[in-house]
Amino acid sequence: MRHYIYILFIGFVLSLTSCRQDFEFEPSTGGLEFSKQTVYLDTVFTNIGSSTYTLKVYNNSDKDIEIPTLKLGEGENSKYRLMVDGIPGKVFNNVELLAKDSMFIFIETTIDYTEYANPDSEYLYTDKIEFHNISGTPQTVDLVTLVRDAYFLYPKRDSEGMYETIPINGEQEYGFFLDHNDPVNGDEYHWNNTKPYVIYGFAAVPSLETLEIDPGAKIHFHADSGLIIGSNATINSVGDFSDYDAEGNVTVDNEIVFESDRLEPDFADVPGQWLAIYMTEGSNGTFKNTTIKNAAVGLLIDNNAGTVNLNEVQIYNCSDFGILARTATINGQNVVINNCGQAGLACTNGGNYNFTHCTFANYWPRPNQVPVYIDNGDVETPYDLTNANFTNCIIYGSGSYGISLKKESSGSFNYNFRNCLIKFFDFGQFETDPLYPIANTANYPGCIIALNSTSNKPDFKNPSKNQLIIGDDSAANGTADFSFSDGTVDILEDPRQDPSDMGAYNSIVFPN
Repeated sequence: MRHYIYILFIGFVLSLTSCRQDFEFEPSTGGLEFSKQTVYLDTVFTNIGSSTYTLKVYNNSDKDIEIPTLKLGEGENSKYRLMVDGIPGKVFNNVELLAKDSMFIFIETTIDYTEYANPDSEYLYTDKIEFHNISGTPQTVDLVTLVRDAYFLYPKRDSEGMYETIPINGEQEYGFFLDHNDPVNGDEYHWNNTKPYVIYGFAAVPSLETLEIDPGAKIHFHADSGLIIGSNATINSVGDFSDYDAEGNVTVDNEIVFESDRLEPDFADVPGQWLAIYMTEGSNGTFKNTTIKNAAVGLLIDNNAGTVNLNEVQIYNCSDFGILARTATINGQNVVINNCGQAGLACTNGGNYNFTHCTFANYWPRPNQVPVYIDNGDVETPYDLTNANFTNCIIYGSGSYGISLKKESSGSFNYNFRNCLIKFFDFGQFETDPLYPIANTANYPGCIIALNSTSNKPDFKNPSKNQLIIGDDSAANGTADFSFSDGTVDILEDPRQDPSDMGAYNSIVFPN
């Protein structure tokens, strides 16, 4: 019996010895491979943490190795942060990696632009990850980040640590009123193009004040943030046409852009990253050469006392509406809207609307969205639709219908589509409905109705990428009413010719 126990004991010891031999690590001699040789952390704003990026490190040898030192080139002074094997830091010693195995390194950064300030309001910050070995020169992977200076607008805290709030529809919300004499930003009622604006919470323009936005200004909203134009307040977002060189590159950027503060390419077209530009009852506004993208609602316009004028305005990738107008007054020319969860343009609770040479598309991937929706309230609360005039417009999308109309008989419902290309794939549901072009031609003079997928197509360049310029084969080519086009330019500042094209763009010949 003792002999048997002794044999078991010896076997157990040998097994432990064998396990230890299986995991004997040798110092690395180099030869590591990497998922990329340069990690670009994309653009970040000053003092705002980046997203987390990954680097994969491969040991393709047959030996278990130990990396003597894995570190950032600038060591503890680097603005980058690493996480290796679940441990955060900037310098790591004796990092083990099994044969034919790999590991992830997670990389982040936060950079104070003022340490590197220059006239361009941006700085390219670089460092590297060094993988030391016993053979000599370390292997390296470069790290690159562009950091931008910015104006930051956000609710302040009072002496008790409570954040500012503002009233919105009877509720106090995380937000603040702009300040003519902010100690850091100066006059917050004048947004310039020297550096971007980053907004946290709701930035509000109070009654009787005016927000002026210069050509080329860029405005970025954090999640759940937005811009509110109060009653009797005004916003003038007046950009201009940009200048281009012979190769089509922008030399002078005069476009005003409202978008998210997520600057990574993966977020470039993600809807719903911020809330809305909310024009409350009684407000006024002008938007010219302005792009609004990736919001929940691009423009929310409530019963404005004056008029909202839209010229050369693009609205893309909104999770709900591009424009949600409620008893509003809007004049639009060269407006382009695409990819919105419910409707590109929703004219609700009546109002007064005039759109000329606009492109209302909707290629959102759900069946019930439409490019244009119009109603005049409901039975309980009817409103008057004074006018809804669409002239020389394209109204088309991935759904069956370009338009959806809902009329409450106790309120007026005045609408007219003139020389418009409208998608309307009806399967008998609306063939006798007097609101729609199948049974009613009086409200659709000169219109081209796309009744199926084989004819009267708009020939957009690439609607999935919001490229809505039309080709030479478009049904909208040369079919507009020139009396509304004469003396005007398209959204790219190209003069309209006779015969003119429907929509916001002049047609071009696409390359083969």
